[in-house]
Amino acid sequence: GVFYEVVQGFPRVEENVQVDSYVSSHRWRRHSESLKSVDTNRASMGQDSSEPGGFTDLLLEEGHDNTTQIEEDTDHNYYTSRTYGPYDSTSRDLWVNIDQMEKDKVKIHGILSNTHRQAARVNLSFDFPFYGHFLREITVATGGFIYTGEVVHRMLTATQYIAPLMANFDPSVSRNSTVRYFDNGTALVVQWDHVHLQDNYNLGSFTFQATLLNDGRIIFGYKEIPVAVTQISSTNHPVKVGLSDAFVVVHRIQQIPNVRRRTIYEYHRVELQMSKITNLSAVEMIPLPTCLQFTSCGPCVTAQIGFNCSWCSKLQRCSSGFDRHRQDWVDSGCPEESKDKICEKNIDTTETPPYSTTTLLPTTTRFRVLTTTRGSTTSHLPTSLPTEDDTKIALHLKDNGASTDDSAAEKKGGTLHAGLIVGILVLVLIVAAAILVTVYMYHHPTSAASLFFIEVR
Repeated sequence: GVFYEVVQGFPRVEENVQVDSYVSSHRWRRHSESLKSVDTNRASMGQDSSEPGGFTDLLLEEGHDNTTQIEEDTDHNYYTSRTYGPYDSTSRDLWVNIDQMEKDKVKIHGILSNTHRQAARVNLSFDFPFYGHFLREITVATGGFIYTGEVVHRMLTATQYIAPLMANFDPSVSRNSTVRYFDNGTALVVQWDHVHLQDNYNLGSFTFQATLLNDGRIIFGYKEIPVAVTQISSTNHPVKVGLSDAFVVVHRIQQIPNVRRRTIYEYHRVELQMSKITNLSAVEMIPLPTCLQFTSCGPCVTAQIGFNCSWCSKLQRCSSGFDRHRQDWVDSGCPEESKDKICEKNIDTTETPPYSTTTLLPTTTRFRVLTTTRGSTTSHLPTSLPTEDDTKIALHLKDNGASTDDSAAEKKGGTLHAGLIVGILVLVLIVAAAILVTVYMYHHPTSAASLFFIEVR
C-alpha cells in the first residue's frame, strides 16, 4: 500500500489499515462550444496577467482557435464540473498567482517541500463546505492532493481527498520544488511548485494548484504539465484527479476489550477525465445542493434536488442517510423515522431552498471501505497494487445500518455471554439457599425440617 507519514504534533495516526473497495459507475458527458462564461470574480483578484515570468508566458502561439470549449459533466450528483482548455481565457482567470499575494500570508511548508510521502495539517480561516459539511482543517500531502477526513490514518490516498493531480511526487529530489499555501480569509490556495515524480525525474517538473473557496467551489489550475497525465505510472502510487468523501462507522469488538474498529465507507467519488489535464487548463467544480442544507422538516421532505431527503426529529437534521453523520443517523433510529415522511406539524413550504428546481440524475450509491482498528498490535497490509484499491466488496450496507459478518459474530458472542452470566447467577442462588437452610436447621433442631432430615438419616 501507499503509506504517508504525518508531521510531528499531529493527532495519533491509525497504523493498521485495510482497504476494501467496490466502485461501479457510468458516466456521460455533454460538450458545448458557446456556453455562457461563469463568474470570474475569484480568488485571483489582484493578479496581473502581464507580469513577466508569470502565467501568460506559457500561453501558446497566436493564431490558434480561441473558441471557448467547456466540458460539463453532470454525473457527479454533488458537484458540477467544468473543464476549460488552454485556449480559454477563463483558465487564466482561474489561476491564482501566489507570487503577487501578500507575502506574509503566503507560507512555504518547509517539511513538505523537502520530504516524500509526507502530510501536514493546515487550518482554514473560514468554513469550507465540502459535500455539504463545513471543514476548518485539511491535510496537505506531498503527493499532489489534500486529505479532508477527520480520522487520520496512513493511507490518505484511499478516500476523502481533493486531488488536482495525485501522483508519486517527491519535492525532496529538487531544490526548486516547494509546497506553498495562501489563505486570504475567503479562499485557500495550495500550490505544488516544480515538483518531480520520484520514479521518473526526467519527465520534468509539474506546477499546479487547488483553490478552495468559502462558497464551496473547488478550482484546479494547471500551469506546467510536461507530459500527458495518462502516461504517469501508477505502479508505486495511485494517480487520481477528482474528489472523494466517506463516512466513518465505529464497531465495538466485545471479544477484545477497549478495541474499536473504524470502517470508512466511500459513498461518492468524482473522477475527472485525465486526458483534459494539460498546460494552462483548469477545472471548476461547483457544489450542488444537498439534504444537509435544510434546517426544518417541511422543506426537507419536499425537496426536489435529486436526493431522497428525510427529516430526523431527534437530531433535528435533514439527510439522505449517506453523509459524514451516518453513525449518528443510524444510532438515533433515524432510518425508521424517515420511512413515514411526515412532519410533526403542518409542512411549511414558505422556506424555498436555493436550487429547489434543479433536476439531477438519481444518486447511485457506491462504496469503498477502509478499516482501521485501535488497540491491535498486528498489522494487516493490503496485498494488491496501490492502484487496485479493490480487494473485497463491501457487504450489504442497508439503510438501517452497516451489516457485516463481524457484527453478526459480535451479536452471537453477546448472546452466549449473556447466557453464561444467567447460568452462574442461578448456581450462586442455589448454593446460597442451601447454606441458609443448613444454618436454620442447626439453630432450630426441633423444627419440622430438622426432624425430617434426622428421620431420613
